[in-house]
Amino acid sequence: MQFDQGSFHRIKTLDCPENIIPIFQPPHSPELNPIERFWEFLKSKLRWQNCKTLAQLRQKLAEALETITPEAIVSLTSYDFILEALFSPAS
Repeated sequence: MQFDQGSFHRIKTLDCPENIIPIFQPPHSPELNPIERFWEFLKSKLRWQNCKTLAQLRQKLAEALETITPEAIVSLTSYDFILEALFSPAS
C-alpha cells in the first residue's frame, strides 16, 4: 500500500496485516501518486467538453470512463519503483 504522507493522513500508529507492505512516498509529491496520473488522463478526455448542466457532465464522464480499459488503468497507475520495492530482497 502506498502512503502519500500528507499532513491530513497522519496517524500515530499503523496496524497493517502481514500481507500489506507499506511504501511511503515523499510528502508533497503528487507526481508519485498513481491516482493523480489517472485523474490527469480523465480530465484530458473532458478538457474541451462544453456541458451546460451537471447531467450532461455526468453523461460525458460516464462515456469517458467506459472507454478506459483495464490495461490503460494499469499503464497509468503502475510504477516500476513500486514493483521494485515490493520484490526487493529488503522486503
